[in-house]
Amino acid sequence: MLKYSRQREFIRNYLNTHRTHPTAETVYLDMKQEFPNISLGTVYRNLKCLTDLGEILRISSDSGPDRYDGCTAPHYHFTCTKCGRLSDIDINPKIRLDEMAEESFAGTITGHSAHFFGLCPECNKQ
Repeated sequence: MLKYSRQREFIRNYLNTHRTHPTAETVYLDMKQEFPNISLGTVYRNLKCLTDLGEILRISSDSGPDRYDGCTAPHYHFTCTKCGRLSDIDINPKIRLDEMAEESFAGTITGHSAHFFGLCPECNKQ
């Protein structure tokens, strides 16, 4: 059993209330207000622990640092190729997609992720 940590609880609550998909650095800077002596390493360790426990999602990017999401329910993401904004796309995840993939794959499919790219509404206006 994992020992309780106020810092880990803060990160979990922070990610559950911020839909901005923050980076570890953003979490760290916001946490310093509550925990002035916290280190960036402690934030990274707690983010890894929460990710390993399945309590948060880590979203990797080819063009920048990893981002974190407190919503672990199946959902899709969108990244703006101009400004880099990462946001949720509110559409129903296609569970049938898992079944279709399994029909053409000899292994076992346990889930999927989809990530959409393009221009966000603000960049699209420019």
